[in-house]
Amino acid sequence: MATPILSATGIPAATAAARYGQTADGATGVQSQGTQSPGTDFSALLGNALAGVVDAGHQADTQSRQALLGQANLTDVVNAVSQADLALQTTTAIRDRVVQAYQDIIKMPI
Repeated sequence: MATPILSATGIPAATAAARYGQTADGATGVQSQGTQSPGTDFSALLGNALAGVVDAGHQADTQSRQALLGQANLTDVVNAVSQADLALQTTTAIRDRVVQAYQDIIKMPI
């Protein structure tokens, strides 16, 4: 059985649940000494999310290739392509928001 993947991010559901649990428990990513715990910075989070998008694209390509060879179930192909499309749309929306925020900051008077 395949590991459930959150369609919007491409992150495995178990990982998302664990991260949610950390947030719900009040974890901020900052240890008591004031140093940041490893793997919780924004760039690592963004990198993991982008890796999930790329993995979703690769999975969709693999499923499509197998369908062309007659070795895949059509439902699996449609699900993989839909997940990859949704992940790409989400990534594009986030990119647009980041660019807009950057432009708003640049326009601010000093």
